[in-house]
Amino acid sequence: MTRKDFDPSTVLPDGSPANSLQLFDPDVEGPWRGHVPGERLGGNVTVLTYGTDEIGKGPRLHVHPYDETFIVVAGRARFHVGDKVIDAQAGDIVFGPKALPHRFENLGPGRLQTIDIHHSPVWIQTDLD
Repeated sequence: MTRKDFDPSTVLPDGSPANSLQLFDPDVEGPWRGHVPGERLGGNVTVLTYGTDEIGKGPRLHVHPYDETFIVVAGRARFHVGDKVIDAQAGDIVFGPKALPHRFENLGPGRLQTIDIHHSPVWIQTDLD
């Protein structure tokens, strides 16, 4: 499929350099294996990775002053976003609007692995439980 969504001659580089940082060390144990703040990377999003083999486990209920996008890389998860419950599996994306409390847990079987994109150059969070 060929795409031509815009005319490249109408957009100029803003001088931001390409950059690379390590999101996680594959030898480190634990569910929160790493995060990269957008401000360190030179972008407007912060990226986290979360994974657990324990069924029923996941991040505690919390809220952010910005949107968050979750990518389920492996396994199955149940997301609670505001009043909505969303079951997702590997390959699915879940959107969490700003100011809506949310959490998710591993439904199993096996490992749940997510990449969580915070629409902010810094990670800002308030835990609610």
